[in-house]
Amino acid sequence: MTELRTDRLVLRPWRESDLEPWAAMNADPEVRRHLGDPLTREQSDASVARFQADLDRRGWGWWALEVRATGEFAGFTGLDEVEDHMPFTGVEIGWRLARPAWGRGYATEAARACLAHGFGTLALPEILAVTTAANLRSQAVMRRIGMTRDPADDFDDPAAPEGPLRPNVLYRIARG
Repeated sequence: MTELRTDRLVLRPWRESDLEPWAAMNADPEVRRHLGDPLTREQSDASVARFQADLDRRGWGWWALEVRATGEFAGFTGLDEVEDHMPFTGVEIGWRLARPAWGRGYATEAARACLAHGFGTLALPEILAVTTAANLRSQAVMRRIGMTRDPADDFDDPAAPEGPLRPNVLYRIARG
């Protein structure tokens, strides 16, 4: 099972002890602002089961994110195949952090580790990132890790209802 480490973070398999803080994150309307409605505990637990199954099956995916110094669960980050309903294909990078972990550079640090793994170990030719047009904080992380956006690639998420979650932006970075 692949585990990635940075100076301050561990990207690791999911543990039973992650379920409660993950559920709390997914019930937080502020964390979910650009993602949709808060998740129930059952939906949150089911997502962890899917994430861990992907990690077990292929060795990469959405890892739990832990702060090395404290062992604190901070959220998730990783790489995954683009969902079938999207108007493009490939592998995307993503992150979701609990509010206490915001503003500390963890998303950028973890994302850089994922890019290194995706390009170095998995030999991916390109990695994508998607977020709502209104999610300026995630777009800032995308730019900090070297991704670029072509407005011609922006799209309406066919799975999102009409409203602020539908307009999306697409960022890309190619293996250098």
